[in-house]
Amino acid sequence: MTNSMFHEGHRTLQDEFDGRRVADALETHRRLPEFGDDQKALIQEAPFFILATAHAGSVDCSFKGGPSGFVRVTGPTMLEWPDFDGNSMYRSTGNILKSPACGLLFIRFDGSTRLRVNGDATIIRDHPRLADFPGAKMMLRLEAREIFPNCPRYIPNLGANAPSPYLPEADKPLVKPDWKDREYIRDILPETDPHR
Repeated sequence: MTNSMFHEGHRTLQDEFDGRRVADALETHRRLPEFGDDQKALIQEAPFFILATAHAGSVDCSFKGGPSGFVRVTGPTMLEWPDFDGNSMYRSTGNILKSPACGLLFIRFDGSTRLRVNGDATIIRDHPRLADFPGAKMMLRLEAREIFPNCPRYIPNLGANAPSPYLPEADKPLVKPDWKDREYIRDILPETDPHR
């Protein structure tokens, strides 16, 4: 983990709005050196997270979903997750290829919990867990530099909803999304696309 969570831009605004003391206290008391039991439970039960990546002005924020347990804590500061079949743009993973820095946001939508994990990701093409996730093309591994629970004050309580019908399941065919049948897409799907 890095020495400070804050750079000059953060400090400028903290000083402008008299927030430096609060920011320093939160860093001292809320920043975690590694994943604890509460963070592991949140991450490994999560059916989704938000992933932010950037490279040379190409900034991307993406929803990453899967069955509970698709993200695993594999070390004191390490996470792994599969990259499922998408829309062939590879915006997140393409950014990671060029710049490994990324941020993950985990939210429990009962109004109780939000966790930020910032670190460096790598792409693993021959990971043994790939076989556990039909439709996954690669695994991503993140070494966390910053782990910190974030204020859940504005998280709405959305209640429990059904998972996406497109989630890959062992021994079941992948459900084809409608967009893959669009006239301008259907004939140009990648050769390896399961719905070609």
